Amino acid sequence: MAKKVLVVDDEKLIVKGIRFSLEQDDMEVDCAYDGEEALAMARENSYDIILLDLMLPKLDGLQVCQQIREFSDVPIVMLTAKGEDMDKILGLEYGADDYITKPFNILEVKARLKAIMRRTAVKAEPEQKGRIVEVGELVLDCEGRRVSISGREVNLTAKEFDLLELLVFNPNKVYSRENLLNIVWGYEYPGDVRTVDVHIRRLREKIEANPSEPRYVHTKWGVGYYFRY
Repeated sequence: MAKKVLVVDDEKLIVKGIRFSLEQDDMEVDCAYDGEEALAMARENSYDIILLDLMLPKLDGLQVCQQIREFSDVPIVMLTAKGEDMDKILGLEYGADDYITKPFNILEVKARLKAIMRRTAVKAEPEQKGRIVEVGELVLDCEGRRVSISGREVNLTAKEFDLLELLVFNPNKVYSRENLLNIVWGYEYPGDVRTVDVHIRRLREKIEANPSEPRYVHTKWGVGYYFRY
C-alpha cells in the first residue's frame, strides 16, 4: 500500500521538487503552503508522515506541530533554514520526530523519511499489541498507545510514549542518553543527546505529580535514566 505524505512549505518550487521525487518512489503526496491549510489537511486525512517547514504563513511550523500533536502521533519531520541547535531542539520539544536543515539533498530527505516510516511500522506489529501495564497510578496501553494517570488520560507524543514504554518494560535498567537516542530515534538520527533530555523533561511534566521529585522516571546522575516505582 502506497505511503501517504503531507509536504508543507510556502516555497512552491521546493514543494514541487519534493513531491516529484517522492512520487517517483510510489508515494502518495499531498501539499500545503501555509500553516492553517496544513493543520486542516492533517485533521481531515490520515498520513504516514508529515514534512513540515518551520517558517510558514498564518501558523508557523512549531504551532502546526504542537496542534497536530493534540490529535495525532503521525511522524513529523521539520524542515528549517535555521541551523541553531536551539531551533532544532525546540522543534523536537514541540513533538517533532526529526529535522532536516535547508539546503538539503533530496536523497537524504527520502532516506530519512523511509527510515522513520520503517521504525513506525515495526512498532505497530502484533507483538506490541494487547499489553496493558499498571504501575501505581500509571496505566500503559501498548495497543492503543495510551497512557493514563489516576484514570486521567495523558497526551504523549510518539517519542514520549516510545521512551516511557521502553523504560516501563525494563524496570531498574539504566539507559544512557546515547542508548536511548539509538533505540528510540534510531542509529540514523543525526541529533544529539540533549534531544533525550528534552523529551524526558516533558514526559515527567506530563506523568509526574512533582517532576522535580519523580515517582516513575528517575535519573542516575552521570549515567542515564531508568524506571522505578
